[in-house]
Amino acid sequence: MQRTPWLRIVAAGLLVGAIGLAGSEARSEIPDALYRALGLSRDASPAQLYDALVQRYRDPAQGAGKGKFADLWEPIAISRYFDPASFYRPPGSVDLVAKREDCVTCHEQVNPGWVHSWQKSAHGNLQSLRALPAGDRRAYKKGIIAEVEANLRSMGLLPADRNLEQVSCIDCHVGVGRTEANHKTDLRMPDAATCGQCHLQQFAERESERDTLTWPQGQWPPGRPSHALSYRANVETAIWAAMQEREVAEGCTQCHTTQNTCNQCHTRHEVCANCHNGVDHNEYENYLLSRHGILYKANAHHWDWNVRLADAYAHGQKFPTCQTCHMEFEGKYSHNMVQKVRWGFAPMKSIADNLGHPWFEQRKESWLRTCGQCHSRSFASAWFDMIDKGTTAGIGLVEEARAVMTKRYDDKLLVGQTTNRPAPPAPDKDEAGGFFGLFWSKGNNPTRIDVEFAEMWEQHIMRHFKGLAHVNPGGFTYSEGWSKLIRSLARIRDEDTRLRERAAMLARVQALEARRGTRQGELDGLDRPRRWASLGFTMAGAGLLTLGFGAWRRRKA
Repeated sequence: MQRTPWLRIVAAGLLVGAIGLAGSEARSEIPDALYRALGLSRDASPAQLYDALVQRYRDPAQGAGKGKFADLWEPIAISRYFDPASFYRPPGSVDLVAKREDCVTCHEQVNPGWVHSWQKSAHGNLQSLRALPAGDRRAYKKGIIAEVEANLRSMGLLPADRNLEQVSCIDCHVGVGRTEANHKTDLRMPDAATCGQCHLQQFAERESERDTLTWPQGQWPPGRPSHALSYRANVETAIWAAMQEREVAEGCTQCHTTQNTCNQCHTRHEVCANCHNGVDHNEYENYLLSRHGILYKANAHHWDWNVRLADAYAHGQKFPTCQTCHMEFEGKYSHNMVQKVRWGFAPMKSIADNLGHPWFEQRKESWLRTCGQCHSRSFASAWFDMIDKGTTAGIGLVEEARAVMTKRYDDKLLVGQTTNRPAPPAPDKDEAGGFFGLFWSKGNNPTRIDVEFAEMWEQHIMRHFKGLAHVNPGGFTYSEGWSKLIRSLARIRDEDTRLRERAAMLARVQALEARRGTRQGELDGLDRPRRWASLGFTMAGAGLLTLGFGAWRRRKA
């Protein structure tokens, strides 16, 4: 049966968990930067590596938990699943001591879908993988099992004379190798460190994103933007922490859980597309509408999705998926997906001005090697010139709009700025086109042009870049990107001109009144109608002058 494109994306995502190798060859794919950051040598045992990783991973000072705005917000019910290490507590409704086999027996009645999914998974039947013949394309998974067993033995969780038969509910939700547990007090919701006990290489690769992304001019905080610190980036966004509408705020969190759990990408039928879409970073849409995506949809049903990701091209895959481009680095495949990042998640002038710096050039070289798997170097280099120069041009439009908006804000010309512009929720500070304006509104804050500019710098420029980076022409020319940047800039210029002309007209009226000796508040009785009539004639006269000037200008044109 032919898979739908969505299911093919799911299948591509499932390959994420199948890129490891047993032994020292696998460990070689963990960047040296991680070992240096943890103060370990490369010959550290699995137990030493895991302990050091977990100590950093669960340290609030290094990104775990509620973040620096912790006093401003409280978790809601769903938060326990987005950050289980911080908020999950076992349900108090079931108070019993369950044995290992009881989990399956009970949940077959209560949640049969869970049990069926587990039974059909590799975790449910490791023996079926051990029995694969050497010629089977899934046989590499036997090496992964051996690596997992070596990890657990190093941690004292698996006797030397025993092999894993299955990974059961209790191993993940209580502890590896446990035979029984109290459902009311011992149950846990696994976080990434739980998965990392067995899948240490993948955990370490993902965590190494913190160590391989230090921007040379400080454009972003160290280790960001990345999957390893995605939750920290979320909870330390001021408007997110200040919002009273926590259910809406947690919609942002739903894509920022990759720091806390592995299941945002694994087994949830979402994979990359669930988060990498939409108005601020539409990678999924641009990929599907690119030549890569079109050819993928037309051919992927012929591919063998059981092949290891590193061997996919050799065994019939002809066109790239998200994983084949973004998990590859220098010929190897890893859970660290930021070692080639150059533009981050918000193209900005401080990046555009420094693209010649060796840090950016080295990362571009790594991308050229990735593209060179299928394209000539000259073609790939030409396209990267397109990406960089096209994105820089788009940033120029954003910066032009920023100058207009900043000047208008400084001159206090925004609608209601001197009368009806409440400050945003603390700790956010008021500014022209602030990010808070996409999530909060009160009085005349934000104005429509604040929102227009916020969309310009936070959304249109990102889609412009993503269209260029994913080779989707409509994504950066006419459907999205450039045309929408131009539209927003035109609206901002128009509003600036209108507000400045209005301010100038009011200044003229005030000057005329001053010359006529009329002061506001001094006239009453019969004098008041004459004052307002005088003001009306003055403003009407000014309006006629404006219309007359416009008509004269059109005749001259």
